[in-house]
Amino acid sequence: MLNIKSFLTIDFGAGSLKLAEFAINEEGGLCLKSFIIQPLGLEGSQEASREKAIQQALQGVIAERDLKPKFVNVCAPGFHVFSKFVKLPPVEASKVGQIIQYEAQQNVPFPLSEVVWDYQILGSAASGELEVLLVAIKSEIVEGLFRVAEQSKLKLQLCDASMAALCNAFKFNYSDLEDCTMLLDIGAKTSNLLFFEKGKVFSRSINLGANAITQDFANESKLKFDEAEKIKIAEGFVSLGGAYEEPDNPHQAAISKIARQFMTKLHIQVNQTMQFYRGQQGGSAPQRLFLSGGASIMPYTAQFFAEKLNLPVEYFNPFRNVQIDSSVNLEELSRVAHCFGEVVGLGLRNLANCPVEMNLMPESTLRWQALNEKKPYLAATVFSLVLVAFAVGFLFDQLAGSKQAEIDRIQPQVDAAQAKSTSFNQAYKKLQNARNSAEQISDFLQDRYYWGDFLADMRLALINAENQVARKLGAQKPGVQVGVWVEKMTTDPSLAGSVALGVGAPPQGAPPQMGINYQVPVPGAMPGMPGMSGPPASAPAPALGTISSSNTNSVTLFCRAVSLTSVDPSANPEIAYAVGDAIKSSHLVDPKSTMVVGQITTDDTTGTFSFTVNVTPLKPLDF
Repeated sequence: MLNIKSFLTIDFGAGSLKLAEFAINEEGGLCLKSFIIQPLGLEGSQEASREKAIQQALQGVIAERDLKPKFVNVCAPGFHVFSKFVKLPPVEASKVGQIIQYEAQQNVPFPLSEVVWDYQILGSAASGELEVLLVAIKSEIVEGLFRVAEQSKLKLQLCDASMAALCNAFKFNYSDLEDCTMLLDIGAKTSNLLFFEKGKVFSRSINLGANAITQDFANESKLKFDEAEKIKIAEGFVSLGGAYEEPDNPHQAAISKIARQFMTKLHIQVNQTMQFYRGQQGGSAPQRLFLSGGASIMPYTAQFFAEKLNLPVEYFNPFRNVQIDSSVNLEELSRVAHCFGEVVGLGLRNLANCPVEMNLMPESTLRWQALNEKKPYLAATVFSLVLVAFAVGFLFDQLAGSKQAEIDRIQPQVDAAQAKSTSFNQAYKKLQNARNSAEQISDFLQDRYYWGDFLADMRLALINAENQVARKLGAQKPGVQVGVWVEKMTTDPSLAGSVALGVGAPPQGAPPQMGINYQVPVPGAMPGMPGMSGPPASAPAPALGTISSSNTNSVTLFCRAVSLTSVDPSANPEIAYAVGDAIKSSHLVDPKSTMVVGQITTDDTTGTFSFTVNVTPLKPLDF
């Protein structure tokens, strides 16, 4: 149920557009404010021209009556709607939807992806079977109705089927009838036959409409459809047949015969439906017939069906329980009231819960409606964002002005501070340059004494090594004298190479791998000392290590010592490694890369032996 105070309902029939404006009165009932019927002509029943025809008719009616409501309920014509009553076995409520889905796939003559379908459970039979009304319509038909409403600036609320709207209108106005009653709605292209009795509803769509009378008459009289339709409405009637005298007017005579033939075909379909309803649906025999629809007003139609069905026949009044506004012309309404059953049924959907409630709105239309409903909010949001952007821009403009004013105020102070900073930086730079020059001069002064300290440290290392070995060998030969001196000191890399060192095993703690680099000679080697011309040729001892020329920041000491192999066969290596360890202990050298390298060469003629020590000073060499 929609909570709208004033709204429109429209039945887009095949032959005419029927529109009514309703309001909800103070008692909560339905009140008719205005109504109108607009013929659609032949174009209304032809698919190619139908949408344009109803669009022009609707816009013309709205402009003519100056209608204000924007919300509308519409009804699709019967020839566009597929409907069928199906019976389902008694199952759990949770499985009803699945079964109806299956029934829709089996019965709807179009793929379900191309249609909008809905269903209504109308009750249950004595056997426990559920009686379900299944309705479907092609999505493109409803989308066309939506376009028509949108172009007329109307907001489509729901799309109902004509037979469902008729059912709701009849139940609302004739709820006091409990025995079986028929309602025959004769339309322009199709007719609907509905059965009502206590606890039961059944309907069938019959593919016979009053346009067939007009078309046959137009063909017989060689007239255009619109002209033939006007003559049919003005002069036509249903021939009673038998001994009744034929009218003198040839048009009336032709129409009356054609109309009787049509009504006879329609009666056959009604009779067959009655038998099906009683035999297959378990219904009772009808007690009365109500007529509705535009073609039912043709004279003698009621008498024809009363004679054929042997039942009382009356016209359906859909406004029986509807309040009529004082502005409505009652005489004009009485002539067309029987055509507004669907329109009243659409209006009741806004008023109360109806016996049959369906909405054949496709998902695409619902999504489009949802978007349209959000458009005002989206527009308001965009407008708010624009206002916020404008406010932020204005605020930033004010802040920028204030900032510039403050900058202009303090700029002189900043300029003065920057001038002082520049003067300070210049003075500080001069101070740094002077400090660097002083440090460089101090380094130069210290370098004057470095090599003196280095050589003194090397001499001290030789003395310590002599004393260490003398103490160790004193146990074997008391008073033994150990002598070690440096024959040459060089940094010449041309002397680099890999040679073997060793007589027997090295003393405990000596490194297994040793390396050496040679550079230019250093003046000051002792002339005339044994071995100045190089070590004598003799067989080298087995290799203890390997030296490489990877270090270019080293000093090579060529040392000579008194051979003490007569005291201890391992005395000479002991002396060499003692010298190496003593030099490593100096604070002026790198102990990791300072080592004894090369080979021990014994000179038997002088009773001495020579060895080499590769020393890496901590201070880089700078020549």
